[in-house]
Amino acid sequence: MEEWYLEYHIHRDRFGLMGDIASVLGMLSINIVTLSGVEERKRGFLLQTESPLQMEVLQALLRQVTNITVTALRPPTLLDRLALRHGRLIERDYGEYKTYKFTRNDLGILVDFMGEHLKASGHQVMGIRGMPRVGKTESVVAASVYAGKHWTFVSSTLLKQTIRTDLDEDEFNLEDHVYIIDGIVSTLRGNEDHMRLVRRILRLNAPKIIEHPDMFVQRTEFQWNIFDRIIELRNQSDEEITYDGLHQP
Repeated sequence: MEEWYLEYHIHRDRFGLMGDIASVLGMLSINIVTLSGVEERKRGFLLQTESPLQMEVLQALLRQVTNITVTALRPPTLLDRLALRHGRLIERDYGEYKTYKFTRNDLGILVDFMGEHLKASGHQVMGIRGMPRVGKTESVVAASVYAGKHWTFVSSTLLKQTIRTDLDEDEFNLEDHVYIIDGIVSTLRGNEDHMRLVRRILRLNAPKIIEHPDMFVQRTEFQWNIFDRIIELRNQSDEEITYDGLHQP
């Protein structure tokens, strides 16, 4: 059985619309695994089918259903699965293709999003930007727990200022560690021994998360291409993320 993600936009939520969609799926022997509203006027389905040909027929039939427009019919991505689980789409900045946007109301889906990526082994770098006390570090720790991995603060201000210049041998266990770097603390307050450790960490075949990636890129030799994805976390969707007053040690 193959899994597919179906999403459509509702132009007019008339009586019987869902029944029509379910009838089409039943007629084609396509199983509904999950159904959820993913926006105010969008519905998402996780489907199972035995043949891709069934999906081609489904797409053709759904064009005949009035009051909807199919917006997605594809093998499900992580974002699709999270949209079904949480009932909302993750906002993505298409001008900056690696950037995903969240607010404090979205902490649950943010933790799941980061945690699913952290489950993957091997090298990856995530950046997370946001104003102080918005929940960045707490979300990173929760995502590490979700992924079943230990977290190591290379630099941080979560409980007290942390600036490491070396790690214990067991902290270099790449199978189950997430390394967390605060871009402001490291670049404004870290000495050369600390930065030498940061460079070593970034070469490790393990997941790394850098808070305040803008400051990190601005004040180191590293460029934006080291990041696999950038996460923005705001108190409200229109909040401006600024580093005014944070540029001086």
